[in-house]
Amino acid sequence: MRLILPLFFLLLTFASPVFSAANVAQNPPVRDPLAIPDDPENRAAMEKEMVKKANQERQAQIRRDTDRLYELSTQLKQYVDKSSENTLSLDVIKKAEEIEKLAHSVKEKMKGN
Repeated sequence: MRLILPLFFLLLTFASPVFSAANVAQNPPVRDPLAIPDDPENRAAMEKEMVKKANQERQAQIRRDTDRLYELSTQLKQYVDKSSENTLSLDVIKKAEEIEKLAHSVKEKMKGN
C-alpha cells in the first residue's frame, strides 16, 4: 500500500500533460465569434458599423434627455408660476439645478464626448 500510493501520484504527474496535450490536439481552440477579423476590409466594415451603432445610441440618449428637459422645464414653470415675488421655493432651486445638469449632459453628448 505504501508503494502504490506514491506510484499513483507519480503516474498522475507525468501522465496528465500527455492526456491534456492529446486533448488539445483533438480539440483545436475555438475562435471567438466576437473577435475582430484579421481581414482589413472586414475590420474596417465592422468598425464602421460599430461607430454607426454608437452614434444611433447617442442620438437616442439625446432624444430621451431632451424629452426629460422639456418635462423638467414645464415643472419649473409651474413652480415659478405658483410662487410669489417674496417667496422662492426650494423645489424651484432643485428643479433648476437638475435642468442645468441635464442640459450640460445633453450638450456633451451632442459634442460626441
